[in-house]
Amino acid sequence: MPTFGVQGLDVSGHQPSIDWQQQWNMGARFAYVKASEGNYYTNPSYSSQYQGSRNVGMIRGAYHFAIPNWSSGADQARYFVQNGGGWSADGYTLPPVLDFEFNPYEGRTVNGFYFGNTCYGMSPAQLTSWVRDFGNTMQSLTGRLPVIYTNTNWWNQCLGNPSGFGDYPLWVAAYPGSPTNNAGSVPTGSWSNYSIWQYSSTGPLAGDSNVWNGTYDELSAFARAGIPSAAFKAITELAASSPELGKAVSNVRIGPKGGVSQGYENGAIYWTAPSGAHISAGVIRDAWAAQGWESGPLGYPTTDVRTAPNGAKSQGYENGAIYWTATTGAHISAGVIRDAWAAQGWESGPLGYPTTDVRTAPNGAKSQGYENGAIYWTATTGAHISAGVIRDAWAAQGWESGPLGYPTTDVRTAPNGAKSQGYENGAIYWTATTGAHISAGVIRDAWAAQGWESGPLGYPTTDIKAGPKAGLSQTFQNGSIYWTATTGAHTSAGVIRDAWAAQGSESGPLGYPTTDVRTAPNGAKSQGYENGAIYWTATTGAHISAGVIRDAWAAQGWESGPLGYPTTDVRTAPNGAKSQGYENGAIYWTATTGAHISAGVIRDAWAAQGWESGPLGYPTTDVRTAPNGAKSQGYENGAIYWTATTGAHISAGVIRDAWAAQGWESGPLGYPTTDIRTAPNGAKSQGYENGAIYWTATTGAQLSPNGPIRSAWAAQAWESGPLGYPTTGVYSTVGGGNAQNFQGGRIDWSPTSGTRISNVAR
Repeated sequence: MPTFGVQGLDVSGHQPSIDWQQQWNMGARFAYVKASEGNYYTNPSYSSQYQGSRNVGMIRGAYHFAIPNWSSGADQARYFVQNGGGWSADGYTLPPVLDFEFNPYEGRTVNGFYFGNTCYGMSPAQLTSWVRDFGNTMQSLTGRLPVIYTNTNWWNQCLGNPSGFGDYPLWVAAYPGSPTNNAGSVPTGSWSNYSIWQYSSTGPLAGDSNVWNGTYDELSAFARAGIPSAAFKAITELAASSPELGKAVSNVRIGPKGGVSQGYENGAIYWTAPSGAHISAGVIRDAWAAQGWESGPLGYPTTDVRTAPNGAKSQGYENGAIYWTATTGAHISAGVIRDAWAAQGWESGPLGYPTTDVRTAPNGAKSQGYENGAIYWTATTGAHISAGVIRDAWAAQGWESGPLGYPTTDVRTAPNGAKSQGYENGAIYWTATTGAHISAGVIRDAWAAQGWESGPLGYPTTDIKAGPKAGLSQTFQNGSIYWTATTGAHTSAGVIRDAWAAQGSESGPLGYPTTDVRTAPNGAKSQGYENGAIYWTATTGAHISAGVIRDAWAAQGWESGPLGYPTTDVRTAPNGAKSQGYENGAIYWTATTGAHISAGVIRDAWAAQGWESGPLGYPTTDVRTAPNGAKSQGYENGAIYWTATTGAHISAGVIRDAWAAQGWESGPLGYPTTDIRTAPNGAKSQGYENGAIYWTATTGAQLSPNGPIRSAWAAQAWESGPLGYPTTGVYSTVGGGNAQNFQGGRIDWSPTSGTRISNVAR
């Protein structure tokens, strides 16, 4: 017997009677029993041998002797399983074995079947394919790849020492001269060592004598789940170097995906082929346990538990990691959230350690909290960080369940220190002076058109506010944006905004803006509103234009017309009349007169009369300009007329009526050259280009046209002389002359005799 490993034997129908207790007493702890051969033979002693070995405590299994040229590998695998070649993870059933060796029937023909040469008459490629067919079928039927029993010389000769069978445990047959020798060489194409060595066919044990290349615990684990020897070695070595784990409290166990583990008093060791062996212990292990150990979403450990200088602990797994601090507790880091955190520098980055596990919302979105913020991910937005003052503002909106939705960018910091972050339905902007404010919807679109924070408005200073008529508005460092469904979104800023604010902004009489602020080439500014507009120049200041006055100004061509820009707001008198001053005049309106312009020399004369509060009242016409350049304007109680030679003069009352009867300025008198004069006795008179009109209560209004009669009257000191006021107009007399009656007499004129005054006594 070799002096290492665990002793065992293999038997067949050639050993029908075995004293199994004796074999146990000789040190045998496992046995393999032949179950079948080809698809035509089963061992008649199989049941008694298989159960007998088990009855004395041995771990036992079954083997199949292959005749590869008889039938396919799959066919013989099925025959084997049907006749005892199964396997279960009960801890005392060894994996099934494929006995693949020299042809025992070389050169024979039985019932017409020729068994072939030592290689069964098959090529290396055919034999290699046959073994894979057998192995794949066994794995599908039992869950285990079979052990391959062979002889190195035959395997190399007949199969060509192929690669790719390293996951099949090797049972090598070799009979050296010394019982202390090992099995010698193995087929190096697939194996570097063996699991079982058949070292003798003649004792000391019954049948063939074998040794397991390892400990009994490893043999037990091999029986339970085919635990690789590399796993045993790694777990054993790590346990030996980790006394803090304490004693083993479980056997080595096979787990999901071929992983291996063993429990200890103070933790466990887990092994997988890709990651090796790692310890699981303490608070990290507790959190992993809550996830379902290696069967949970994290899978197997890929690192040991690491302890940072600050006492924090972490451990990597196949599908993530667990992090723990005394203040945050233990939390999982995995998937797309973990990738984003990694890009920030893990726990050494600005976010610090996780404070929650990764959370998955019903819509599939994921998020995780950290000491200094959080990460949010959706399939459409990707993963983005939420932190600091921007995060605080987003929280006040209800996080991702609020109107903004999920982040679509990380927090951005501008060179001036301002911060911003985009979301599905808007953004949040923060500066040290403005605080954090939301930007969204139609207001945001209008701000974007202005160049965002780099545009003239700057950063938001308020959130979006709801106003009258379902309107929305938002204030910025240098103005505001206002929106309604009917007006759209428009900017309000500067001096125009100041004037609008003085009117009560959107709640005032002007309502919402209907245009942006417009700047003319001359620097003047204006903005339209629902109920008017505001105009500003450096010289006039800002003034409102609205209503009937605005309509009249519009008819003049707005600020490009003769009036220019407003110089006053619209004024409303107690009687309801309205007026507004402009650079070159004014507009006046009453319900009875309508709206009319007041400008130029006519306006100056009207002003001298006390404007609308004077005797003329409000304009009833615009200023009219005749072809000769003369100007006139009608008023409630008269009119004003102007020519370059006469100047501006008022026409009103009984004098005006008489002048009207003469055809106004188109009549014989022409334009007024004086205003109406009222004498102490109440008499009235007015001079014209070609005469005058005089009125008294007794004489009525009478014309005094230029000519010899008027000259004679003038020589008599006009109405102050002995003749007094005219009582008639000038009329014709016999002989081609003219005459005019006065209160104190008459003046006659003829071409032959000239003028003659009569009846001057009064």
